[in-house]
Amino acid sequence: MNLKHLAHWLALAETGSFSRAAEKLHITQSALSRSIQVLEDELGGPLVDRVGKKNEMTPLGVSVLERARRIVHEAQELKQGAALLQQGGMGKLRVGLGSGPGAMLMTPWLQYMAEHHPSVQVTVSRGSTELQLMQLRERQLDALVVDVRRVAAATDLNMAHIVEMRAGFVCRAGHPILSLHPAKVPFDAVLAYPVASTPLSQEVARILVDHYGPRANPAQMTTLQCEEIASLIDVVRQTDAIYLGILGAARLGLADGSLVELALDPLFSGGARLALVTLAGRTELPVMAVFRAFVSTRLGD
Repeated sequence: MNLKHLAHWLALAETGSFSRAAEKLHITQSALSRSIQVLEDELGGPLVDRVGKKNEMTPLGVSVLERARRIVHEAQELKQGAALLQQGGMGKLRVGLGSGPGAMLMTPWLQYMAEHHPSVQVTVSRGSTELQLMQLRERQLDALVVDVRRVAAATDLNMAHIVEMRAGFVCRAGHPILSLHPAKVPFDAVLAYPVASTPLSQEVARILVDHYGPRANPAQMTTLQCEEIASLIDVVRQTDAIYLGILGAARLGLADGSLVELALDPLFSGGARLALVTLAGRTELPVMAVFRAFVSTRLGD
């Protein structure tokens, strides 16, 4: 068994067609068929059932697929990493950022790399945590910075804790709720206005309900929801909507006085547990060390 046979099997499994796989690999269809046959002989059984023009993976093929994908990808990464080290390069980095980390990290990270490592290819992806986890597992992303409360523990994931960030309720300066309740703001007063938030984890939802009762369940309380905190903050600046989320994402407005944190009664004590998530067993390129250091330095309340 060799990597070439495994790579050929991956191409066939991903395309579902001998002709398309052969075209993708730049080999003849007969050469691909011989390669798959050699692999089947070595593994002791058929990997694919050839039914007319259809090709369906056998149970053995399904069981081999994930291991083959991991072996081939790791071999490619090892070769790429070795070449970069020999050339003194850092590699390229594709990172996914959750809602809060994206609001705090995306522009500063791109600016930092443009100024300090202009030759390194950097891609930043935004989206739901669920989508980004899938992209990480499919090796379309190299790392994520997300709230680990939205990530189920798994043996294939490394989760390195970065920081716990406090969350709260924020409105614009001059909001009517501030004059109506200049000291402590009762939770029911918040419900008189639109509440803007990113999707929240079940753990945060439980904390909200424990603090303020069933009406604080985000499924009912939140009226404006999206993954982009910057957009939510813009809406809060221009309307009577109230933001619920990581305070660090609103730090500039809180610092210049255009935004105000509401002193709820009782004060909300929830937050986000941000972590750097990578795929276990995956070879890291040198640029990952730069990203780790940047994230650790940049994040914080």
